[in-house]
Amino acid sequence: MDIETMKKVLLVLTSHDTLGDTGEPTGYYVGEAAHPWKVFRDAGYVVDFSSIAGGQPPQDGKDEDDEVQQQYLEDETVRASLYNTPRISVVDPAQYDAVYLVGGHGTMWDFAGNPDLQSLVAAVHDAGGIVGAVCHGPAGLVDVELSTGLRIVEGRRVAAFTNAEEHEVGKSDVVPFLLEDKLVEQGADVRTAPNWTEHVVVDDRLVTGQNPQSAAGVAKEMTKLLTEVVREQKAAQEADSAALRQARDAEKAEDDGEG
Repeated sequence: MDIETMKKVLLVLTSHDTLGDTGEPTGYYVGEAAHPWKVFRDAGYVVDFSSIAGGQPPQDGKDEDDEVQQQYLEDETVRASLYNTPRISVVDPAQYDAVYLVGGHGTMWDFAGNPDLQSLVAAVHDAGGIVGAVCHGPAGLVDVELSTGLRIVEGRRVAAFTNAEEHEVGKSDVVPFLLEDKLVEQGADVRTAPNWTEHVVVDDRLVTGQNPQSAAGVAKEMTKLLTEVVREQKAAQEADSAALRQARDAEKAEDDGEG
């Protein structure tokens, strides 16, 4: 990453539109995309969208009374982007400083086990970028292996949709696995809070949230981390410039002395 390509965030959406064998529709939870989108946009970032299969991702859980969701759904740039999102397999991770995995029950079928998504998440993280996920979005962290050989969640504090919340919504026997249990199996230190309370966990450059109420909070914490990265890069560039000036001054002094 460098300063010229900073402030570019990718929001990844599910392409799965059916809730198991129930025949009920599902997809990505609109609020979990809308609120992070607003946080990133207000911070001046470029926000791109991608989905697992490409095309128009299915929506779920839209709240007509949520002003932010209405802004998101009516924004012309967002509408154009969502009309035909690029599939995750063609996205260049080098273009992004952060990736945000949007939740929704659909992710439980096509985020987990997707090698293209795993590769993208690992590449962003390995390059020093920020990885965020909310609610069922952390399904996309399952089996992500970093260049260190460790899983991205191994030994790290994370939050995700809890077993208790899955039981409360009556989907425990519908989803292919319980996300909290799966993350524990992967070596994660899963931190939980009471059902439906905002709960965001930051562990280095991995930021996760428990439920829809945590979506904006995850984005805000990611923004803080991205701001710190920019400061560090500017400081490094200033130090390099100072060292170059000092070297040039030394050369000039040497040349003047010889003259």
